[in-house]
Amino acid sequence: MKRKSILLIASAGVLHAGGAAPALPLPATTASWLTPTLDIRARYEFGDVDGKDPSNALTLRERAGLKTNPWHGLSGLVEGEFTEVPGADYYAGAGPQAYPHDRANSVIGDPRNAELNQAMVQYDGFDTTAKVGRQRIIFDNAAFIGNVGWRQNEQTFDAFSLSNKSIAGLTLNYAYLNQVNRIYGAEADSPLTTTPLFDNVQDVAANVNLVNASYTGVKGVSLGGYAYLMDFQHKPNWNNNTFGLSAKGDLLGLTLYGELAWQDHAGFAADDDALYAHLIATKTIGTQTLELGLEQLGAGFKTPLATVHKFNGFADAFIGGRIEGNHNGLTDVYVSHTLPLGYGIKWTNVLHAYGDDEISTGYGWEYDSVLLKKFDEHLTAIAKVSQFESEGDAFVGAAGLPTTTRFSLELDYTF
Repeated sequence: MKRKSILLIASAGVLHAGGAAPALPLPATTASWLTPTLDIRARYEFGDVDGKDPSNALTLRERAGLKTNPWHGLSGLVEGEFTEVPGADYYAGAGPQAYPHDRANSVIGDPRNAELNQAMVQYDGFDTTAKVGRQRIIFDNAAFIGNVGWRQNEQTFDAFSLSNKSIAGLTLNYAYLNQVNRIYGAEADSPLTTTPLFDNVQDVAANVNLVNASYTGVKGVSLGGYAYLMDFQHKPNWNNNTFGLSAKGDLLGLTLYGELAWQDHAGFAADDDALYAHLIATKTIGTQTLELGLEQLGAGFKTPLATVHKFNGFADAFIGGRIEGNHNGLTDVYVSHTLPLGYGIKWTNVLHAYGDDEISTGYGWEYDSVLLKKFDEHLTAIAKVSQFESEGDAFVGAAGLPTTTRFSLELDYTF
């Protein structure tokens, strides 16, 4: 969930950096300009991946912080993130230092954790927002740059970012990333150079430049473009240069979305190029929504900083190949239906058919179902079930992906 980003005061010295100018008066009382933030999520998740033991994860995640009200354009945020594991019958998917770590179990990527999630200063002025520090960054639909909000431990970035809206209808975004703070928790902070290399760690040193633009100056049409130049220390297979365009508009009673991207340094060896395409047609019928989509990744096309859980089914059968770039191509044809049931409940059902570069079920198919109940602006409950049935064709390497079942039940509270 996005929140309006705000400036972190790491110390009084940060506020008064460049202190040659006389200090301006602060508000009369601390209580009038400091506001606490709280985000709590309790979740039970079941995972059953063929070839592994079934897993049961009971986790509790809290994010607690302090934010300041704007002061002469400056504001701030400091936020900690804490994940407890009262039910630890699962494998968290991280290195051996992370808990729990039982490789015989199916992966549920929520290790025990206590870390600094966000810590930044922000300035708003002259149609521009500038942020420095550890921050959440989400561009567009998070297909390339996201916070992995589904997992208990959020992905954030040590970064400098700018957003400018000086031209009517045009939003220009730039971010420089120095470090990626992944979902695997502070206990996974072992060097990437250790063995085995496939163990997931928390921090990845980066030299990443992100440019993203959107334009809504044409009535009924939204246009987008981006250039993402990524270089990672100790993770050369993540390196890539990606350039893309998108458009969204209404036609013949449908909302149509199209996106096309080209990637240099695709593949696990980062020595190829590949194309990406995503097409969606959405129809609203009364209170119901029907969506037909096709997403295609050419062989080796990778999205290492994406919210990958949002794409290609909630069973997470394809996330590893999509992050690492070691796959043989993926076509995902899906149809989605959302139906309000009353009393604040929405029911969404999605059916996927997966193949390589063909529209087929060569990789398999998946059914996802989500019930969401919003009690009020603070409290939400979500139940989610997904079933991926493998057809046996290889997505990564020579073996087919395993059939996977997942179920989760969670309660979210935000203050």
